[in-house]
Amino acid sequence: MTGLERARTAFLLFSLLLTSACAPRFIDPGPVHGEAALYASHFWTRDGISLAYRAWLPDGDTPPKAVIVALHGFNDYSAFFDKPATFLKAHGIASYAYDQRGFGANGFRGRWFATDRYRMDAADFSRAVAKRHPGVPVYLLGESMGGAVAMSLAAQRETPWIAGTILSAPAVWSRDTMPWYQRATLWLAAHTIPAVPLSGRGLKIKPSDNVEMLIQLGRDPLVIKGTRVDAIAGLVDLMDDAMAAAANFDGRSLILYGGRDEIIRGGPTRTMIKRLPPADTRKLAIYPGGYHMLLRDLDARTVWTDITHWLSHPDAALPSGADTGAMTKLLR
Repeated sequence: MTGLERARTAFLLFSLLLTSACAPRFIDPGPVHGEAALYASHFWTRDGISLAYRAWLPDGDTPPKAVIVALHGFNDYSAFFDKPATFLKAHGIASYAYDQRGFGANGFRGRWFATDRYRMDAADFSRAVAKRHPGVPVYLLGESMGGAVAMSLAAQRETPWIAGTILSAPAVWSRDTMPWYQRATLWLAAHTIPAVPLSGRGLKIKPSDNVEMLIQLGRDPLVIKGTRVDAIAGLVDLMDDAMAAAANFDGRSLILYGGRDEIIRGGPTRTMIKRLPPADTRKLAIYPGGYHMLLRDLDARTVWTDITHWLSHPDAALPSGADTGAMTKLLR
């Protein structure tokens, strides 16, 4: 953007700012006063919201080797983990995934809640799963937006039942990594047209090389196609929180990132990695040919295999070698 274009943008923003009066319309379900409960097909939150979920359990009576609680990305829902979970199930690992607030089969579709409620749900759901599988290590896995939720929760160090965290392309595109005009545009849109839905059509962004999977997502009625502006603002609030949490994210973790990620680009991810405290229990894996949807790319089985190996041998090198020289790969 040239100096003249920036001046024009600033003038437009200032002019519109004078007429802005609305605030982002986030859903407030009321006070937290009840108890969370895990039923056969839905999870009841402490503030009275019903969240749909699904589970993939190994066959037989033998307890699973480990349990993964998976958190989906923005506009997605729990079905995102179907193929990874089926692979993990064959290796004796159980998986659970729920539709986060405002997504999937839940009410208030397309609406955003406060960041602390997404964090609360992840804590309560994972704790309920841990009670269902006593003595079995439980890991929290988050993709994109789900990664931001998982990262924010883990950094609080208030979840002793969680043995570790797996972040797949975590959403850390925080405001402090955006140029000023993007921050200003987001603020202005959130305060003037919060309910206007936007789509990603025409952006020419490639989230995965798995075209068949992307076509299926486009046809899936539970995948949100038009995103409200205030939901985007809420997501950025969450990403701000995740980036701020980086300084305290020092537990056992596996961080996965694709070298061709066009959604959460390398800049914010590098900033997040540099802010992490030293930790011998952390492993970074970079897949040069991977996209944002690493878990559903054409080469996703390589990532699934690495996750399976890490769960049993967290200190050993990954089968794919993606952890070898990972920081160098990220800095390229």
